Amino acid sequence: MRYAIQAQGLAKHYGETRALDGVDLEVPQGRLLGVLGPNGAGKTTAVRILATLLRPDGGRAQVGGFDVVKQAHQVRSLIGLTGQYAAVDETLTGVENLVMIGRLLDMTRADARRRAAELLERFDLTDAGGRATKTYSGGMRRRLDLAASLIGRPQVLFLDEPTTGLDPRSRTELWGVVRGLQSDGVTVLLTTQYLEEADQLADDIVVFDHGKVIAAGTSDELKATTGGQVLEVRPAETAHLDLVARVVGDILDLAPTVSGGMVRAGVRDPAVVPAIVRRLDDLGVIAAELSLRKSSLDEVFLALTGHAAEEKAQPAEVAA
Repeated sequence: MRYAIQAQGLAKHYGETRALDGVDLEVPQGRLLGVLGPNGAGKTTAVRILATLLRPDGGRAQVGGFDVVKQAHQVRSLIGLTGQYAAVDETLTGVENLVMIGRLLDMTRADARRRAAELLERFDLTDAGGRATKTYSGGMRRRLDLAASLIGRPQVLFLDEPTTGLDPRSRTELWGVVRGLQSDGVTVLLTTQYLEEADQLADDIVVFDHGKVIAAGTSDELKATTGGQVLEVRPAETAHLDLVARVVGDILDLAPTVSGGMVRAGVRDPAVVPAIVRRLDDLGVIAAELSLRKSSLDEVFLALTGHAAEEKAQPAEVAA
């Protein structure tokens, strides 16, 4: 198997803070790797090292077969990068922004204008191409920013929390664009703290926390780590909540969670559900709602780290 991105033991320190603490990554060509974690987990630091913007304090990494430190120039010729905030010039039009990037990449003016027109059409921005980007919505600016990163037809694309601050509709539109890149065979490393985003887009997922990779696998593989499925029971009478929790806990031999009038617990063997239903029936407890579903990535992350994915940024990540 050929890998577009490989990293072994990547480390980056800021004083006593370990922004990265021995990170290993492998991304096969043409795949999308979702790097999931809260702010401060080390995601942006990893992207900046792989994109040759930071030197690691330890470990090594290759992108497209080139060392990110010793062969940084070759790496830069292969990659595109879209950061957390749109980096377009608001005083220029959409066309002018893209042509400028093309000229910086040594394209002729004619080639740069042709490539700009292609990308504006692909990103549904043709009608807005002649307008100053300060008139664009947030979603339009993000699409233009992503188009700018594709001017040079990169083999590897780094997307560092590309949908931060977007409304749900703009986020969904950008997801469609990313799926199109996947179908073109571009290798993508996408960092996000939105679990649904990783679930929707990623072929494989790694979970970062405190500068380390704490889990890796496909979405389904990670969900299986919490028990595979989740049982939810809402009694018709709120007074029966504690009784339902005791029954579920006794049969599953674990402590369920109780919130919002619902009892929830991870289930490894769905065959135990009828036993729970029978016990509740014997006790005269009527279930207004009872369901068995797959675990969500939110539940996976909480089980792995003990906290939610979206947290306040830590100083190390801000500095990084």
